[in-house]
Amino acid sequence: MKCRICTNTISSSFSEAQIYGRTVKYYECDVCAYVQTEEPTWLSQAYSEPITSSDTGIMARNISNVDLVLSTLTLLQERKGKVVDYAGGHGFLVRLLRDKGVEALWADLYSKNLVARHFEYKGEEQISLVMAFEAFEHFLNPGEEMSKLVKISSNILLTTTLLPRPTPLPVDWWYYGLEHGQHIGFYRIDTLKYLANKFGLNFLSDGVSAHLFTKEKHNLYTWKLLRRTARWFPMLFSGGLSSKTISDHLLIEDYIKNKTS
Repeated sequence: MKCRICTNTISSSFSEAQIYGRTVKYYECDVCAYVQTEEPTWLSQAYSEPITSSDTGIMARNISNVDLVLSTLTLLQERKGKVVDYAGGHGFLVRLLRDKGVEALWADLYSKNLVARHFEYKGEEQISLVMAFEAFEHFLNPGEEMSKLVKISSNILLTTTLLPRPTPLPVDWWYYGLEHGQHIGFYRIDTLKYLANKFGLNFLSDGVSAHLFTKEKHNLYTWKLLRRTARWFPMLFSGGLSSKTISDHLLIEDYIKNKTS
């Protein structure tokens, strides 16, 4: 087995589990600490519905991510810049951010854009921040996906829950997602630092689930303070931004009128 991040050869698996009736082996890389499944042959079944029915936290997560994005844009001094939600699902976060006044755009190869239509990323804009929330654990080739993200922006904000130590067995940790089979790779700080070094980026992490890659150096404690403040006083971070709820409605209304005339 070759590591799907650093290509190190892994001699043996450390555990196995049942996914869609298959016995699936799990491997841990000694070089970059990435934990991964064997080559996932079950993904067509796993993605028969892109967003699983077991993801009951999807709305709460999108709501909390608004504060995460606003505090990160404040750190980057880019609150009025454009952002892209890569693997944006049904568009919930894009719509929430636009309602706050952030110029957010949607991108996703697999999910249908339900609530942020007409605000898709088309690859031409100057982007201040690209987000990949709860996406990296789904990626078959994280390095290739990272290359795509870097082409969008040199500032990358992602969430993925870090592996605890010692490495849990698949049946003992909920984040392996055995019931849906979509999670095929799991990260530690060392893994994310490996990716940061590979792409020449600086790296910050809250040590739990939120991680930031940037071209410029930023202070971890400042980022944590901004996030905490945004959680308790969210209005401070939307000051000076104008909600796009009505302006987006008028824009789409004009688009529909022009299309039907």
